[in-house]
Amino acid sequence: MDFLDKMIARAKPARTTREQGNAAEDRALAHLQAAGLRLLARNYRTPGRGGGEIDLVLREPDGTVVFVEVRSRSGQAFGGAGASIGAAKQRRIVLAARHYLMRLGAPPPCRFDAVLVEESVQWIRGAFDAG
Repeated sequence: MDFLDKMIARAKPARTTREQGNAAEDRALAHLQAAGLRLLARNYRTPGRGGGEIDLVLREPDGTVVFVEVRSRSGQAFGGAGASIGAAKQRRIVLAARHYLMRLGAPPPCRFDAVLVEESVQWIRGAFDAG
């Protein structure tokens, strides 16, 4: 690589927050699918303002619906990715999950997981509950 190529490579803009989030969701989804889960929905949002969003909705082979929050941080400052799923965020995810489940005839068993994407991917089953 010559000098000009190095300068062009350095001048490339950094990825946007949205691009970083999408890349983290892609990594999380690949990790979960490799573990046997099947994707049902991605970025499921409730209608209207003030609703919630679920990054990934998947189904376990046993039928359990899994609502997944994907969090990514470049470092451990402020507690890292896991520390960013506070009570308010959990309430919005539960709200969206209830909305999602209303569409189904008989609600299946479900749980709330978190996937933390930092240097590695960490899957936390049952990260929080609806209560």
